[in-house]
Amino acid sequence: MVPQTESVMPWELAHAGVEAAAASTGVSVYWSAPSREDDVEAQVALVDRIVESRHYQGLVLAPDQALALISPVRRALDHGIATVVIGSPLPIPAGNRLSYIVNDDDEGGRLAAERVARILHGHGTVAVLGINPDITGIMMRARSFERVLSQIAPDIHIVEKRMGSFNVSHEQQVAEEVLRANPSLDAIVALMWTTIDGSLSALDNTRPKRLVHVIGFDIAELPPFREQQSLDSIVQADTRSMGYDAVELLHARTLGKPVPAMVQIHPTLITRENVDTPEVHQMLSQDWKSRSREWTLEP
Repeated sequence: MVPQTESVMPWELAHAGVEAAAASTGVSVYWSAPSREDDVEAQVALVDRIVESRHYQGLVLAPDQALALISPVRRALDHGIATVVIGSPLPIPAGNRLSYIVNDDDEGGRLAAERVARILHGHGTVAVLGINPDITGIMMRARSFERVLSQIAPDIHIVEKRMGSFNVSHEQQVAEEVLRANPSLDAIVALMWTTIDGSLSALDNTRPKRLVHVIGFDIAELPPFREQQSLDSIVQADTRSMGYDAVELLHARTLGKPVPAMVQIHPTLITRENVDTPEVHQMLSQDWKSRSREWTLEP
């Protein structure tokens, strides 16, 4: 398995899911990751090394960049390595030995839009930060958020849209610029974990006179609701289930069972009200307890 990076909660959760599935299926797992999400060359090199070793029957990949990983994945498939791409899709059709288990980013954008509409009571201004065209899923959630918000709350206006990166300091600088330029801003939608961290640090530094709500995606640690009044909610991808299901899907394929080409996993909106519920605890659990799943071709 090659995730986007290591030591960040979404991919540590995926690691827990992978190991839980490995324990239940008897699969042996090799895990390696780039030290940063923006080190695309390192991720490409890892995939190529796995392909060249000829020791592996399956590959689970969470791509750092959509276009750069096309050729490595095609080389893996050409060498007979069944591949499951998790998190965000690549522009390669599913089928044959390639499957996708991805976050439902359209639903994530909808959840964020509905949350913004609710907390702003249908009126106000919002900035969308962390737009990253290199990652398909982020672009999908951004488009979905903007489309749904315009439908359900036309009096909430998006006053800023900014590109994002995996550099927290850069994201903090961008957020500070947006806050200075928009003193009456009501909310920030942060599309990446680095954007969440940068936006919260910017709010700590600038100390605006009004509460600016932060609605984020895929936070890198447990949501610090108690420490950060501005943090309203997190739309969290269930990467634990993605990792678990990817290993079980590959195992089912080796047994000759039919497996789906595309699976979408629903994200969860985490708030102060539900963060301590069993459902959220299970999704954010890093234990390696196993469960079982029977794959079918039905959605």
